[in-house]
Amino acid sequence: MKDFSKELSFKTSRSSGAGGQNVNKVETAVTVLWKVGTSEFFSEEQKDLIRHKLQNRINADGVLFLSVSENRTQVMNKNKAIEKILELVNKALIIPKKRTATKPSKAQKQKRLDNKKKLSDKKENRRFKF
Repeated sequence: MKDFSKELSFKTSRSSGAGGQNVNKVETAVTVLWKVGTSEFFSEEQKDLIRHKLQNRINADGVLFLSVSENRTQVMNKNKAIEKILELVNKALIIPKKRTATKPSKAQKQKRLDNKKKLSDKKENRRFKF
C-alpha cells in the first residue's frame, strides 16, 4: 500500500449534522485534494489507471476530491480522509485477474441430468392418463 499522504492538501468547512451550537462555529468537515497528474509516487500507467477507475471523483483539472464529516473533530476527520483516499487509490491500482473458463465435470453434468429427470417424472405423474 503506497503512502502518498505528503502530496495531499486539505480544505476545511463547516460540517452538517450533530454538534449542537458548535456546528455553526467550527470547521470540522475536511476535504482532501490530490493532483493525480503531478504525483511523483506513481508511474504514468498507474496514473492513467487511477484516472480511469476514479473518473467520477476527479474534476476537469485532474484533482481527486474526497470529503469527510463523520466525526465531530477536525483531526479525526482529517485522519479518516487520509485513510479513505489511500484505500481508494490503492484499490484503483489493483488489476483484476482474468477469469479462466472451466467446463463442468462429468459428475456435475450427471447430477444435473438426474435432477431434471426426477423433476420431469414428478410432473409426469401429475398428469391424468385416459
